[in-house]
Amino acid sequence: MYKFSRDLGVDLGTANVLIYADGKGIVLREPAVVAVDKNTGNVIRVGSEARSMMGRTPVNVEAVRPLRGGAISDYDMTEKLLSGLMRKAVGYSLVKPRVVISVPSGITEVEERAVIQAAIEAGARRAYLLEEPLAAALGAELDISEAKGRMVVNIGGGVTDIAVISMNNVATSSSVRAGGDSFDAAVVQYVRKHYSILIGESAAEEVKIAIGGVAEREEPLTMQVKGRDLKTGLPREETVTSTELFEAFKRPLRVIMDEILSVLEQTAPELVSDLTETGILLTGGGSQLYGMAETISQRTEIPCRVADDPDACVVLGCGKSLKWLSSMQEGTVNLARRKIMREQ
Repeated sequence: MYKFSRDLGVDLGTANVLIYADGKGIVLREPAVVAVDKNTGNVIRVGSEARSMMGRTPVNVEAVRPLRGGAISDYDMTEKLLSGLMRKAVGYSLVKPRVVISVPSGITEVEERAVIQAAIEAGARRAYLLEEPLAAALGAELDISEAKGRMVVNIGGGVTDIAVISMNNVATSSSVRAGGDSFDAAVVQYVRKHYSILIGESAAEEVKIAIGGVAEREEPLTMQVKGRDLKTGLPREETVTSTELFEAFKRPLRVIMDEILSVLEQTAPELVSDLTETGILLTGGGSQLYGMAETISQRTEIPCRVADDPDACVVLGCGKSLKWLSSMQEGTVNLARRKIMREQ
């Protein structure tokens, strides 16, 4: 009989944090934002409530994103964020949960230790790490047990993780610090350069989602963009088109494409030939950008598709790995990965 536990799977993303509770499924999806009182250090809000405060806080309140480029940029804030969101997900309990946390495949040992320590201080009893592409493959229900190459590209907020997986293991992998945030930054830079208007991150993300794309549309879309005039300091709005954003997105797209092609070049020919049959699976929020799958398919000449619920694949994979916790070893991501694969 299945026994309910308080163990958690956590997708600790640059833009969003998702939490999977053992026996319950996904119980939380929140922006990776925390608002604190700078005078006292007390947490005021976390998640969506904190995100709504960004750019609108008084002098004594700071709303920040403590993770950048897939890594912890503010350790104390990350601990506060995790603590607040874990409490939201499971409430208070005398029994601390064990936690499996996803991390980029290119993470350093120093960054690994920071993630583990932040999780422990946030209330975890033990913390284990799992590479994002492997977690995404598990969450998307890919059959990775065969001696056949399968490629996963996880386009997150701050990092794009790429891996070719075969026989329950990662054959080749890499990560590049470019993702959804890079496209948001491209919107901010384009509007500033061409219209002399400064807009915030939230506004840029709204524009990206509404009319942005890495492929040209048959019928261009338009959207009103509001911000601060850099010359007068007064509010101003302009109309931005999807064609303009297509041009603005060429640079971040090129960074991601170059890394995908680099991984393919480093992969054994036999595994690359398998990909013509198994294709490339896209996961992560950035995979939903208009034209992403079609563009990658055209550039690589490999079939490409977006996973069902791409935002959730990584956390679902972390949740799936909870059943292997008894054989996982605390510490580096590679030790954790090898332990899991032996148990599959």
